[in-house]
Amino acid sequence: MNRLRKIPQRMCVGCGEMRDKKALIRVVRTPEGAILLDPTGKKSGRGAYVCSNTECLTKAIKARRLEKALRQAISPDVVENLKAQMGEV
Repeated sequence: MNRLRKIPQRMCVGCGEMRDKKALIRVVRTPEGAILLDPTGKKSGRGAYVCSNTECLTKAIKARRLEKALRQAISPDVVENLKAQMGEV
């Protein structure tokens, strides 16, 4: 018998759509306080998920949803770093 496997779902903090966890990119605040992308989803820390395009990242930052999810203010230089990393992924 084939058993159906549950695919984990997460909500994008930018557009608010539910998607497969593997289709999203995790933004993580590490225990040291650094904010960075975690494409593997395995780094420790508080995380939030965004779609793999810079538009959703921009929406999440403008609406301050990313700051709320990570419980930390995000400086403009960190925003630029996240956008640069997003372009590489």
